[in-house]
Amino acid sequence: QVQLVESGGGLVQAGGSLRLSCAASGRTFSSLAMGWFRQAPGKEREFVAAIGWRGYSRNYAISVKGRFTISKDNAKNTLWLQMNSLKPEDTAVYYCAAQAEGSSWYDYWGQGTQVTVSP
Repeated sequence: QVQLVESGGGLVQAGGSLRLSCAASGRTFSSLAMGWFRQAPGKEREFVAAIGWRGYSRNYAISVKGRFTISKDNAKNTLWLQMNSLKPEDTAVYYCAAQAEGSSWYDYWGQGTQVTVSP
């Protein structure tokens, strides 16, 4: 089992920045591929960014590429999402997720943290 706890959400003006954190426990963090997803009111959950278990491979949704950066520190069991140049359309609940080795999708999810971007 893996427990994931997000933090760092809040209210920010458009153009501002936030850094989300996801603290992991319960399983060897270094073996986990990780991702960030978000869900806006009335919309389905969507992919934001992903990072491989060693932290080398990264992928981003087109809507955030160039503005968001995903990173992980295996020594600190922590995943981050640095969000710059935020837009009102980035407003959503952000979730971190973990994918176990050999799994085809994300097996573990956090409870989410709210990000609100005002115009």
